[in-house]
Amino acid sequence: MSLVKTTRINFLFDFYQSLLTDKQRLYMNLYYSEDLSLGEISGEYGISRQAVYDNVRRTEAMLEDYELKLNLFSKHQERLKAIESLEQLIQGTDDQSEKMRNLLVGLKDYD
Repeated sequence: MSLVKTTRINFLFDFYQSLLTDKQRLYMNLYYSEDLSLGEISGEYGISRQAVYDNVRRTEAMLEDYELKLNLFSKHQERLKAIESLEQLIQGTDDQSEKMRNLLVGLKDYD
């Protein structure tokens, strides 16, 4: 599995985990965050490796579907890019720049 896919799934999981069942959250956390293999998870919970695999793949598809419909992750990325661009624009030391920097700090705190 690629690092890009793993990173994306971890971000999507952060955004949408509250929409998942307890079992889905558990398997995704063990597989992606704890880096356990499908075999290790199946052995721990007394189910087949295939059952874990199916659950993880279905949950990945659900996370992608949630993102497609809600766009929370992509909007988050856009906000971060906008904040970065604004930070580059307000390098001055005048009062206006200071006010803008304070607003940016407030925007960063929303994440």
